[in-house]
Amino acid sequence: FSSARRQHGDQATSFTLAVIMTTRRALAEAMQQFLACERFAVVGASSNRAKFGNKVLRALAAHAPNRTTPVHPKESVIEGLQVSNLAGAIALAEQPAALGLSIITPPAVTAGVINEAVKAGVKHIWVQPGAESSEAITEAQSQGVSVIAYGPCVLVELGFEDH
Repeated sequence: FSSARRQHGDQATSFTLAVIMTTRRALAEAMQQFLACERFAVVGASSNRAKFGNKVLRALAAHAPNRTTPVHPKESVIEGLQVSNLAGAIALAEQPAALGLSIITPPAVTAGVINEAVKAGVKHIWVQPGAESSEAITEAQSQGVSVIAYGPCVLVELGFEDH
């Protein structure tokens, strides 16, 4: 009996490891595709260099010089970059599907941003830790949008060091 239980446990462990490996590969592929986008928009960009919205903006601007747009409702220039609204940032990409959208906003705001982006045709979204809106993420994924969320941070992936 214990041999059968051990064998079943080994199968469950193998299955769990296979799921984890598949998930890690899918996540790595999603991050690679995001970082290969033609343009980037950072919703929740901030002029305060201590805030993550500013750090993510600087990291993506260093990764994609002249191809990163901050999105903020009140600012006009952040880190020397012209600020836009979300529709304007999406319009800067030749195609909405070629835009990588990074979101660093409160979850209630994130939901509206994701919904607007999906309606506009954005296909690559990275929701930074703490900004997640489960319903909006699930809805976007059901429409074929690649959404990175619940843990990975673009700052870590890009090796950002704040100076």
